[in-house]
Amino acid sequence: MTEHPALLLVGSGDRRYREYLLAALRPHFRLWLLDSVDPTWQTAHVDGVTVTDTRDPAALAQAAGALGFRPDGVLTYDESLVTAVAAFAREAGLPGSPPEAVQACRDKAATRAALAEAGVPQPASRPVASAEDAVAAADAIGYPVVVKARGLAGSLGVSRAGTAEQVAGAFTAAAGAAWPGVPRYDADVLVEELLTGPEISVDAVVENGVCHPLVIARKQTGFEPFFEETGHTVDADDPLFDDDGLLDQLDRVHKGIGFTHGATHTEFKLTPRGPRLVEINARLGGDFIPRLGILAGGADPVVAAGRVAAGLPPSPRRPLRRTAAIRFLYPERDCELTATTLHPDRFGPTVHEALGTAGPGTKLALPPRAYLARYGHVIAVGADRDRVIADLASAERLVELHSTPLTS
Repeated sequence: MTEHPALLLVGSGDRRYREYLLAALRPHFRLWLLDSVDPTWQTAHVDGVTVTDTRDPAALAQAAGALGFRPDGVLTYDESLVTAVAAFAREAGLPGSPPEAVQACRDKAATRAALAEAGVPQPASRPVASAEDAVAAADAIGYPVVVKARGLAGSLGVSRAGTAEQVAGAFTAAAGAAWPGVPRYDADVLVEELLTGPEISVDAVVENGVCHPLVIARKQTGFEPFFEETGHTVDADDPLFDDDGLLDQLDRVHKGIGFTHGATHTEFKLTPRGPRLVEINARLGGDFIPRLGILAGGADPVVAAGRVAAGLPPSPRRPLRRTAAIRFLYPERDCELTATTLHPDRFGPTVHEALGTAGPGTKLALPPRAYLARYGHVIAVGADRDRVIADLASAERLVELHSTPLTS
């Protein structure tokens, strides 16, 4: 593998949800992991590991300098690490976007401000610091509105509000939502105009200012008035790859923020007025979306992200075209999991994977008390999109939940 590019990977994450990323990168790169924890499963996929403070650009530089070789690039898929990695890449002279652009992706208020200055159409949005400010913002924007945490991703703490009372409650939920390593702001919540229409995401790589869309996922949400992400469907032949309006918005968003090089996950609503940005993230998508892209064919977004990080062009799209979809499994009510039972006899022909991902004793609470209360998932892959969707229609029957109610 000495001829392969040398890539620093910063952060590894939870094995259940992230190991496929390392496995996808391994055949194409000499991988050295910089992580904040001692390695276990990661060692099978990398040439070596250095334990360091992954949120400190100076610590990353010190760790990289001690390796005895110069890497061709650096990559992270961890939302909490993207700004530190961008700062390190700039100081090390490695390919990447300006740290200011990466930070603008992390901070949704900064995203809106940059795109407003660039003249990109988007929903009205106001950062607020209190429930009273939130109500005033909603009154000015017009009901219903969306209330969201300014620095979070994955629809955590995002909800729809149609009255002043609901806005106040939504502010409390958004302000209370948190994720490790995510910064807080003085005005930490956004109140935004409600966008109508289907929601999609686009995983892309940007090479020297040119945006290459690789995976388009159509999102499924639940638990209204919240927007909990309960599933995604990826069609490698999605007609949106040829939609001039979407491609124009994707290009304008990246240029407006100043994102010139790297991987992004951008979410849009397909409104009656055209595609409108929900948010942009300076990393690959979560929720197994890149894995769905690999399974569907057409493009490998993980390898493409690595290639661009190493200063190489992304590989062209492949002729293989399928549909891949995932449905995440949630309890009907707050509960404590005792066991899950797999039922292979109920699998349809396109079921690729069905797993229980939570262990006995796991407490599962639904929004707004908690988020991402998933006890498993089912993935289906096939050439017939309708068959794939049908095989996921009753995904909860494939991984049966056994639980006891939560009493508090």
